[in-house]
Amino acid sequence: MSHKLKDVIRNVSIDCVIFGFEKNALEILLVKRARQPHQGKWALPGGFIKKKELVDAAANRILFETTGINNIYLEEIAVFDGVDRFPSWRVFTIGHFALISPDTYSITTGIDTTEVKWFKIDELPKLQFDHQKIIDVALSKLRTRVRYRPIGFELLPKKFTLPQLQKLYEAILGKNLDKRNFRKKISKVDLIRKLKEKEANSKTRAAYLYKFDKHIYNKLKEKGFIFEL
Repeated sequence: MSHKLKDVIRNVSIDCVIFGFEKNALEILLVKRARQPHQGKWALPGGFIKKKELVDAAANRILFETTGINNIYLEEIAVFDGVDRFPSWRVFTIGHFALISPDTYSITTGIDTTEVKWFKIDELPKLQFDHQKIIDVALSKLRTRVRYRPIGFELLPKKFTLPQLQKLYEAILGKNLDKRNFRKKISKVDLIRKLKEKEANSKTRAAYLYKFDKHIYNKLKEKGFIFEL
């Protein structure tokens, strides 16, 4: 346990589903637990809330303490209240999902973790507690969110190609998208800007790089938009 029992609320915890996107695949960051219950097993980064701590602050702290990651997109998804979800006593957990670009963050082990590793979403190991259920709910929420908020861009490097962008949406939604239709809809949103640079080390014809317009991105992230795919 990360903190002394007297400092935490013993029946309220945070569990975080951290999504990443690399090599055209959606990934999830897992930690190997250093303590019981389920010592040495893979699970989501998580921990108990401190008695004088707000939920958002707790989620950010726990992520940093278990993985070394901070200052990322983080969103609450649901409360998980299964009676037997924790073996020792009843614990409610507040699920969150986070979005990062793996190549821009250095992950490290932290309190109560012996290993931190990315797994492709379709190659996850057996998870403890109800963490697979939390992942399923988080993925469903993410699939809904990307249709009316441009949060998927949090998973991309600062400069990206249109094929990378399409592969990202395909990975999140779990389906293939028509290239021409996808690019047409992206252009209508007026969210990205074409650069003069092209991708480096391409084995095929090098594609132009793009970056999102930060002003429009922040505006759409706040107000939302309809992006039917």
